[in-house]
Amino acid sequence: MENKQRCSWVNLDNPLSIIYHDTEWGIPQFDDNKLFEMLILESAQAGLSWNTILNKRENYRVAFEDFDPEKVAKYDEHKIQLLLENKGIVRNKLKIRAAVKNAQVFLAIQQEFGCFADYLWAFVEGKPIQNHLQDYRQAPTHSDISDKLSKDLKKHGMSFVGTTIIYAFMQAVGMVNDHQLNCFCRKGE
Repeated sequence: MENKQRCSWVNLDNPLSIIYHDTEWGIPQFDDNKLFEMLILESAQAGLSWNTILNKRENYRVAFEDFDPEKVAKYDEHKIQLLLENKGIVRNKLKIRAAVKNAQVFLAIQQEFGCFADYLWAFVEGKPIQNHLQDYRQAPTHSDISDKLSKDLKKHGMSFVGTTIIYAFMQAVGMVNDHQLNCFCRKGE
């Protein structure tokens, strides 16, 4: 692992960062539960470092019942209070409430479009956008497509889905390939 060239954002001191980069980030994802997981995690990350979220990811997996949107959508006030007391996750009331509301909207979008992946990938015509970055610092923080997707998700009723969060989400689930040109994970043109 140590000899491989990776994107400059990877924290080489955090094995979770390396594994995430090498096995998940930027790989096209079409599984609705995985998409829901990344939506929750990217929303939770707002204002924090991605390493903070990676280090809490397993706690999130337990707290949000393996990121099952049907279960999360049913969380009541008691469950929200338990989450607010959970030191293993980011205990931000607005983010936790948004996760519950976003689960409800996620299910509504699934029902309307057949699956969330179909809805999502239509924004990029089913094919990842290929950026050509020499250095990750060249990556945009948003795009016209993340602007449109963010606006549409908000129209459906989601929150904590601003264009910057959605661009990071698009990178994470492979809708955008922002692996640096010299990264060993760089695939698909």
